Amino acid sequence: MAFYYDEAAHTFNEYLLVPGYSSAECIPAAVELTTPLVKHQLGGQSDLSLKIPMVSAIMQSVSNDTLAIALAREGGLSFIYSSQPIERQAQMIANVKDYKAGFVVSDANVSPGDTLARVMELKEETGHSTMPVTHDGSPTGKLLGIVTSRDYRPSRTPTDAKVAEFMTPREKLVVAPSGTTLSEANDIIWDNKLNALPLVDDFDHLVYMVFRKDYASHKENPLENLDADKRYRVGAGINTHDYQSRVGPLLEAGADVLCIDSSEGFTEWQSRTLAWIKQEYGPDVRVGAGNVVDKEGFRFLAEAGADFIKVGIGGGSICITREQKGIGRGQATSVIEVAEARNQYAKETGIYIPICSDGGIVYDHHMTLALAMGADFMMLGRYFARFDESPTAKVAVNGNYMKEYWGEGSARARNWQRYHSGGDKKLSFEEGVDSYVPYAGPLKDNVALTLAKMRSTMCNCGALNIPEFQQKARLTLISSTSIVEGGAHDVMLKDQVGALPPSFR
Repeated sequence: MAFYYDEAAHTFNEYLLVPGYSSAECIPAAVELTTPLVKHQLGGQSDLSLKIPMVSAIMQSVSNDTLAIALAREGGLSFIYSSQPIERQAQMIANVKDYKAGFVVSDANVSPGDTLARVMELKEETGHSTMPVTHDGSPTGKLLGIVTSRDYRPSRTPTDAKVAEFMTPREKLVVAPSGTTLSEANDIIWDNKLNALPLVDDFDHLVYMVFRKDYASHKENPLENLDADKRYRVGAGINTHDYQSRVGPLLEAGADVLCIDSSEGFTEWQSRTLAWIKQEYGPDVRVGAGNVVDKEGFRFLAEAGADFIKVGIGGGSICITREQKGIGRGQATSVIEVAEARNQYAKETGIYIPICSDGGIVYDHHMTLALAMGADFMMLGRYFARFDESPTAKVAVNGNYMKEYWGEGSARARNWQRYHSGGDKKLSFEEGVDSYVPYAGPLKDNVALTLAKMRSTMCNCGALNIPEFQQKARLTLISSTSIVEGGAHDVMLKDQVGALPPSFR
């Protein structure tokens, strides 16, 4: 007969953390949130880490290049969605890698014979207002000058005016040789009050550009998630259907890590995908897998070679897998069991495989609970979909601003690769909905608030980093009455009083 679990599966909302002793040194400003992204030797350091324990979901309505840049700036990482043509996904990856580097190969260049109309067109295409002028309009041509927004006035300069007529010529530019270090380049920029510094070779051909704003950005965002070349880190989603043609272009574009995007990871399809990638590209290509909800699923993917493992089925706000198929498990119970399996595997093998809690996050404190239960980081969809940087439209609904948000299993996404294991290339039925979420403003402000809560809670438990938090955390199940008690109750909130009839005021 069927196997029955002895206990009910629980969600994050059914748990609370019990405070522990906090020393005078345990203050939010001292809390370190760095966490491993991929597997490593137990007691050692991961090759890829996150400065904050947050990654964005592999979804059309969440993770494009714009959000990836904003999240990497704060210390997290995005996985660019795979339910799109390979070329477009690879271009998004390239956009993130090219956005900020100490030395930038210019992607907005003009020649002296180009017109202001071409300058305006390039500015619209790339978002860049600083454009080197080279003899052939290429990023490596002989440097003849530079054009910035201070060199022309769109309302007065004719659109057919030649670049040679309004550019700042080469003899008036401050340049540096190509062997200049980044530190030296930044000193030159500051000493000469420049916005950009061209680096040229011995023949005066443009090699790189160094921008003042990149230096300022790093100082304002000390947790930036950068690679060895000081470029933003970014991940890419793949599926178990076209991975053989998709992985190569994504790696060539600069993807730092891959993740199999699937509704259920305890399958031969995922082990085949992992084996092929490791065989073709070697162990240095890091690939996450999932999703699983129990120790058997974790062990399967660990032995298949996964570099991190995602936990959770059916817990996402737009996911209706449980409703449609009757499979899944409460997210808290899933994380707890998989974390125990991860720790046991580490003791047996000496290899620590990070786990990612994916789904089930309703409130900010649920993220802190997920970490306490053993997750190394969280994958978030609805959370990031609310922000300016997500790719969806901001619309007014009944007087309130909302952002569109749809699941990868919805008819709108048409992502059959994620939910289908063979046969016709179509969704047999939907496992996600098309919806709205309340608009919340810029990512930076919202992430800062969430992390402030996380750090404060960790201090309440006497912990200054995530591993210490997981060791010291004490969790208690709560009753349905306790859940009610945990919010505002038995009072009339001030913003509700105005809605009452006069006789009740």
